[in-house]
Amino acid sequence: MELSEQVLNSIVYETRKVKGWLKFLGIVFIVSGGLQALTIVGILVAWLPIWMGVLLLQAGKFADSFLAEQNPSRLVEMFRKLRIYFVVQGILIIVSLALVILMLIFYLIIGISLFGIMSQEMGTF
Repeated sequence: MELSEQVLNSIVYETRKVKGWLKFLGIVFIVSGGLQALTIVGILVAWLPIWMGVLLLQAGKFADSFLAEQNPSRLVEMFRKLRIYFVVQGILIIVSLALVILMLIFYLIIGISLFGIMSQEMGTF
């Protein structure tokens, strides 16, 4: 399947635009993970932003390679790295939402319990 010249030019244009952002965000994630690794709790999860940053840097590298060679397999590799990044990011969002819901339930139970205790103490006076 051959791509038309217009489609190929659009792909090259968009790849050229996105490669800088991929590299920038990759570096930001790696630096963030490195800073997290400096804390006791952060060292347990610091590997995650570092890994995500490496994925983005690799995607940027494949974008550069695609632009230099016009080899579609490099573009496929770029999207493969981006797919892994987005899957991990989606899982993290789902886990975060679940933790927020659990914390809201926990705080609601504590609030109701404290309200009950306060009502009982106020009633004894």
